[in-house]
Amino acid sequence: MSDTSKVSKVDPEAQDTVAPADDPTAAPISVVDPRLLIREEGLKGYWTEFTRKVKGGELGSLPVVIGLIIIWTIFQFQNSRFLSADNVSNISYYMSATGMLAIGLVFVLLLGEIDLSVGSVSGLASTVFAVFVVQHGLNAWLALVLAVLVGIGIGGLQGWFFAKIGVPAFVVTLAGFLGWNGLMLWLLGSSGTINIPSDTGPVHLLGQSSFFMDQAIIGAYLLAGLGVVLALVGNFGEQRRRKAAGVPFRPTAEILLRVGVLAVASFLAAFVLNDAAGVSNALVIFLAALVIVDFVLRRTTYGRKVFAVGGGIEAARRAGINVPVIRITVFAISGGFAAIGGMFFAGQTASATLSAGGGNTLMLAIAAAVIGGTSLFGGRGSVWSALLGMLVIQSIQTGLDLLNMNTSIQYMITGAVLLGAVVIDSVSRRSQKAAGRA
Repeated sequence: MSDTSKVSKVDPEAQDTVAPADDPTAAPISVVDPRLLIREEGLKGYWTEFTRKVKGGELGSLPVVIGLIIIWTIFQFQNSRFLSADNVSNISYYMSATGMLAIGLVFVLLLGEIDLSVGSVSGLASTVFAVFVVQHGLNAWLALVLAVLVGIGIGGLQGWFFAKIGVPAFVVTLAGFLGWNGLMLWLLGSSGTINIPSDTGPVHLLGQSSFFMDQAIIGAYLLAGLGVVLALVGNFGEQRRRKAAGVPFRPTAEILLRVGVLAVASFLAAFVLNDAAGVSNALVIFLAALVIVDFVLRRTTYGRKVFAVGGGIEAARRAGINVPVIRITVFAISGGFAAIGGMFFAGQTASATLSAGGGNTLMLAIAAAVIGGTSLFGGRGSVWSALLGMLVIQSIQTGLDLLNMNTSIQYMITGAVLLGAVVIDSVSRRSQKAAGRA
C-alpha cells in the first residue's frame, strides 16, 4: 500500500481531516477545532475568544448585565435603602407578573413578529377568573385553568389569522388589543371592578404576603441549592453527550467555575431575601417557568423549529418545518403566558379591575424581552432575557420611586433604555454581518 493511500488516525474530539484541494490523493491534513485551542491556551485563549465575539457583534447578555450594575450602583449611592432586603424583595415580587407576559413575548419575538394584545389578554383572563369564581361560584382552581385556556385560545386564534389568512401580526394583535379590552370592560360592568376574596386559592398563592415555605427560612436556600444541582446535572449531562458524539465539550474545570459563580449569586440572593420575608410564591413560579421554557427552546425539536423559522422562513420551509403550525402555537403560547400574568396581577390586588393589563403593561413586557437581549429581528434570543429585562425595568421604577421621581420621568428613562437596547441589537447585527456571522 502506498503512503498516499494511508489515512492518519486523529482524535475525533479534537481534530477533523480534510484532503488538500489541489491533490485529492494526498494524505488528509489534521484540522484542530479552534474551540479546543482556545481552552488549551487557558485564560488567554478565553479572553481572545471573548474579544473576538464582542468585535463580531456577539454580545449576549453583556450589555444588560453591565447596565444592571450601573443602575444598582447609581440608585444605591442616591438612596442607601435601594439594595436593602425589603426593597430587593419588592423588586423580585412585582417583576413577576409582567415577566410572565415577557416570557410569552420572547417566543413571538424569536419569529421576528410582535403581539400587541398580551396586556388586554392578561386583563381579560383575570376578569374571566373573577366572573367564574365570584359571580358563578365555580371552583377557583378550575376557574384558573379555564382562564389560562381562554388566553391560549385567543393566542391561537390570532396566530391562525396571521399564519393561515396572511393578516400581518401587528394588525391582528392590534385588533385583539382593542377587542379583548372591550370584552373585559363589558364583563366588569358599570362598577369596573370585581373584588376577589384574598383567601381564594390562586389569589392567596400569588399574593404579596404569601411566601415559599411560609415561616421556614430554609426555603430560599433549598431553592438556591436546587438551582445549583440542576445546573451541575445539565452541564455534566451535556458534557457526556458531546463526548459520546465525539465533538468538542466544555471541560470539567470550566463547568465547576460557571456553577460556582451561579452558586454564589443564588445563595447571596437567598440570604438577602431571607433577611426580608423569604422568597415569594410568585417569584418561585416565575423562575420555574423560565427553567421549563428554556429547556423547551434549547433542548427540544420544537424549540429548534422556532429558532429556524425566526432565522429564515423559506429555509425552514425547505427543511420540512410546518411554518404555519409553529406560528400558530407560538401565538398560543404568548396568549397562555399573558393569561398567567393576568392571574399574577389579580393576586397583587385581589381583584379584577379596568387597569388590569392596561396602562404601560404591554410596553413594559415588550421592553423587558428586548432589553434582556431578544432580537426584534427574530432568530436570536433567550427566555432568560425576560428575567434580565424585568430586573432592569423594575429596578428603574423602584429606584425612582425611592427618589420620589414623577412617573413621567420613569417613562422617559425606561424609553431611553429600550431605545438603547434596540440600537445595540441593530449595531450587533450589522457587526455580525460584517464578520460573516449573520
